[in-house]
Amino acid sequence: MNHLATQAPHKAEVAAPAQAPAVRLSGIRRVYGDVVAVDGVDLDVRTGEFFTMLGPSGSGKTTTLRVIAGFERPDAGHVELGGADVTRVAPSERDVNTVFQDYALFPHMSVLENVEYGLRVRGVGRRERRAKASEVLERVRLPHVGPRRPAALSGGQRQRVALARAIVNSPSVLLLDEPLGALDLKLRQEMQVFLKELQRELDITFIYVTHDQEEALTMSDRLAVFNNGRIEQIGTPADVYEHPGTEFVAGFVGVSNVLVRSGRRFTIRPEKIAMTGDDGEGEQGVVRDVVYVGMVTRYTVDLDGGGSLVVVQQNLETSSQQALEARGRRVRLSWRPEHTYEIGKEGE
Repeated sequence: MNHLATQAPHKAEVAAPAQAPAVRLSGIRRVYGDVVAVDGVDLDVRTGEFFTMLGPSGSGKTTTLRVIAGFERPDAGHVELGGADVTRVAPSERDVNTVFQDYALFPHMSVLENVEYGLRVRGVGRRERRAKASEVLERVRLPHVGPRRPAALSGGQRQRVALARAIVNSPSVLLLDEPLGALDLKLRQEMQVFLKELQRELDITFIYVTHDQEEALTMSDRLAVFNNGRIEQIGTPADVYEHPGTEFVAGFVGVSNVLVRSGRRFTIRPEKIAMTGDDGEGEQGVVRDVVYVGMVTRYTVDLDGGGSLVVVQQNLETSSQQALEARGRRVRLSWRPEHTYEIGKEGE
């Protein structure tokens, strides 16, 4: 179920400073028995941004989202919305709504009744709520499905109805918990574009949870990479991808090579490596494996100096046969200095 804002704002929120972050988490810790789900998370989400919490299963991202929503109360730390401390405020009194992967629509209600539900709880009159619900269905590109039941809609349509129900109250923050996880790849990609466009139109702060790296890189203004209940790195998609701060981030966000030389650890993205003949400067090695995947070919090269690197090259003028013939060939690998970043081991 969506947790809806009350008709009047919480008193503490009225006096909130104008320039406060949309969401601020300070020292958030959440423990379940012997399991530390969230361990000392500090985070500011700016007003009007599309912010993604990215990480593998069990990394703490969904628990953190539930703490923001009020579904979970932290064992330590504080939650602020727009500058107001809402750590002990009930979910229904927070100016946030949540969209879930399973839609959480009422099957016995029509689409229009589902979208109206939050307005009805707030005591909005029938005519006004009908007009607002119809307007929101127009905004999510579903102007004609109001009389239908959710079961009569496709997965993508049901997800948009869930979005409509969540935004009809105009929350200051919309929380999205793996909302596209149940959709097939093509529809998921279409919905990614739709969600980003909708967020820009609404100018609402979106906080999005996903384990899908491509989804996070595609949609986010900024993202936080979670691992073992902590945030490993926060930044723009380009910053996190091109300047990974830890070995975990380098390996989880996209594909990255880690190379150890003289006791120092470096990360190099596969597409940044040039592979040429065996002459000249650079890391020398032998192509151990070749995988042709249509647009690109992925080469694994065992290095004379120890370790191996994965190289990705576009197949601009290379056929599958030419690519596969590279197996066993001696090659030289090189890259520009600015594409190599020194990192520490996990946890450093």
